[in-house]
Amino acid sequence: MLTDFQQTKVNNKERKTKNIINFVGAESDYPLIKQLQEMISDKPNNAENYAIIIGRQFGSGGRRIGKKLASLLNISYYDSELLAEAAKKIGVSEEVFKEHDEKKPSLLRALLQGAYGIPDNFHSIGLTGEHIYQEQSRVIREICSKEPCVIVGRTADVILRDNFQTLSVFLHSPLRHRAGNIISRGEAANIEEAMEIAKSRDKKRESYYNYYAGEKIWGLASNYDISMDTSILSEDKIINIIAEMAKNKFTQK
Repeated sequence: MLTDFQQTKVNNKERKTKNIINFVGAESDYPLIKQLQEMISDKPNNAENYAIIIGRQFGSGGRRIGKKLASLLNISYYDSELLAEAAKKIGVSEEVFKEHDEKKPSLLRALLQGAYGIPDNFHSIGLTGEHIYQEQSRVIREICSKEPCVIVGRTADVILRDNFQTLSVFLHSPLRHRAGNIISRGEAANIEEAMEIAKSRDKKRESYYNYYAGEKIWGLASNYDISMDTSILSEDKIINIIAEMAKNKFTQK
């Protein structure tokens, strides 16, 4: 029986055997997607793979835009699938990884291990956040060595910056706009609850990113190739801008 990650790979391979996406009635909406798709498809076998990395504030629509972009480009999309694959490779439950997903490791735990050499399995979670991050990083590099893809979050822009061709994107929008999106997804009952959820999730993402990214700061526009407000631009416009940026960056000598 295939794991979710393996099934995703099978589905992606089956999709890639089909003809280029049928743009009848949609070509005017995505004028640059077909050019970028053909460029990716025509890449020499020995060339570096391309990766589009999307960082995002919670509720800004990053996952939805990432999935749509990957589908239009006919390339793989990775988000929570990375957790499943990394968990499988070291023989632990995916639930353990979810507990640490985009969360900064406990300072107390790190101090105890550094000072006293307490083993990784001293607590019921079984692994430190650092070990989980290292394994997920290895999986991200392995994936990108084999295929072009879109990855959402998980400091993939930092992990891949030295050895792969990447376009880093950060998507954000005002808090109330994101709260409206969170309510529409059924994740909160009212605007106040939705805003608290957004602020809490963003705080965790910021701490996680800044902990592992060194001098880079989560959400700071100068740390990304492009940063966009999803409350101002439509999803189609954002996808076209990303496609144009990717095409220009990936064709630079």
